[in-house]
Amino acid sequence: MRRLRVVFVLVSLLTFNLHGQQNLSKEDALSIALEKNFGILMSKNNTEIVKNNSSILNSGFLPTVSLSGSTNFTGSDSEIAFPDQVTEDGNPLPNRSLNDQKSQRYNAGVNLNYTLFDGLGRKFTYKRLKEQYALSELQLRETIELTILQLYSVYFDVAQLTESTEIFRQTLKVSKDRQKRAESAFKHGQVNKLAILNAQVDVTNDSVNLIQINQQLDNAKRDLNLILNQPMESQFSVDTQVNFIPEIKIEELLESASELNVNLLQQKSNSQINEYDVKVSQSGYLPSLGLVGSYGWNLNKSPPSAFFPGTENTNYSMGFGASLSWNLFDGGRTYTSVKNAKITLENQNLISQETQLIFQRDMINAKQNFKNTMLIYEIQEKQVETGTYNFERSQAQYKLGSITAIEFRQAQVNLRNAQNQRTIAKYQAKTAELNLIQISGHLLDLSL
Repeated sequence: MRRLRVVFVLVSLLTFNLHGQQNLSKEDALSIALEKNFGILMSKNNTEIVKNNSSILNSGFLPTVSLSGSTNFTGSDSEIAFPDQVTEDGNPLPNRSLNDQKSQRYNAGVNLNYTLFDGLGRKFTYKRLKEQYALSELQLRETIELTILQLYSVYFDVAQLTESTEIFRQTLKVSKDRQKRAESAFKHGQVNKLAILNAQVDVTNDSVNLIQINQQLDNAKRDLNLILNQPMESQFSVDTQVNFIPEIKIEELLESASELNVNLLQQKSNSQINEYDVKVSQSGYLPSLGLVGSYGWNLNKSPPSAFFPGTENTNYSMGFGASLSWNLFDGGRTYTSVKNAKITLENQNLISQETQLIFQRDMINAKQNFKNTMLIYEIQEKQVETGTYNFERSQAQYKLGSITAIEFRQAQVNLRNAQNQRTIAKYQAKTAELNLIQISGHLLDLSL
C-alpha cells in the first residue's frame, strides 16, 4: 500500500483551511477530502483496529504469566478441660484457657504457561490476521477511490453550474439590451408596444432561469462542503479548466487493470483468508504441547497450643512441567468445521469468478461510455461554433431590421443551449474518464 502512504504524506504537506479562501483548485479539494472526509476518517480508524488485531500481541505466540496471592487470618479463644485428671496433691486438674489465639497464612505465586505446538492453528490464525489487515488496507483504498470519484463529480457539478451561470448571465444581458433597444425604437415610433412586451417577457424568463441556475450552484457548493467536512457557509470558486489524459496514456493504464483493480484484489485477499480458515480447522486433527512453570512462597503462623509452642513455617517452591493432549475424537466437530470451511472457500472462489466477469463488464462499459461522452463533447464543440456564427449574423441582421425579434430570440436561445450542452458534455466526459481510470486501479497515481 505504498501509494496510500504517499498520498497521505502529500496530504500532510498540502493541508490548509478552506475558510476565507477565494479559489478552490482540484488539488486543494483532494487534499482537504483526504484529511477531513468522514468516510475516509472512519475507514482509517477501522484499518487501525484491524492492524492492532494482527499484532504479535494478539497472535497467541507469546506466553501468559499470572501472579496470585492470598492471606488468611483466624482469631480464637479456647478452653481445655482435663476430666478425671488430678494434680499431685489429689485435687482435680483445673481447666486451661487460651485466649486471643491468632493464626496467619500468607502465600504468593507466579505461574507461566506457554503453548509450544497447537496443531499449527496458531500459525495460520496469525497469517489470517495479517491477511485481514492487508484486506482492510484495500478497503481503505476503495473508500478513498470512491470518495475521490464522488468529490470530483460534485466539484465538476459546481464547475459546470459556474459556467452555466455565466452563460445565462450573458443571455440575460443580451435580452436586456434588446429591451432597451425596443424601448428606444418605440419612442421614435419605429416599433409598436408589442415589441417591448415581447422583450420584457424574454428578460423575465432569462431572469428566472438565472435565479434557478444560481440556486443549483449554491446547492452544489453545499454538497461539496459536506464532502470536504467544511462549514456550509464556506464560499469559494472552482477551476473550470479540464485537461483530458492522452489516449495512448489511458491505453497503457488499462493494460495492468486486471492486476490493480481494487475489487479483484479484495476478492483475492478474501480467498486467501478462506484458505487459512481451512488450515485452522484442520489443526484440530493434530496434538498440542505446552509448558507450565510456577514459583511460590508460603508463610504459616500458628499460635501455641496447650502442649506445643507456636510455630512459623516459611516455604519456597518451584515447579516445571509439560503437557501433551491429542483429541483423537471430538464427536465430529473438527470434521464438520473443516468441511464447512472448504465449502466457504468454494463459495469464495465462485464470488471471485463473478467479480472477474463484473470487472470485464464494467471495463467495457466504462471504455464505451468514455468514448461516447468524448464524441458528444466534440459534437457539442462544433455545435457551439455553428450557434455562435448564427447568433452573430442574426444579431447584425436584427440591428439592421432584416429579421424579426422572434428570429433573433431563437438564435439567442440556440446559442445558449449549445453552450450549456457543451459545458455539460465536457464534465461528463471527464467524469467518465475518471471512472475508467478508477476501474484500471490507477486513480491514486494520477494528478488532475
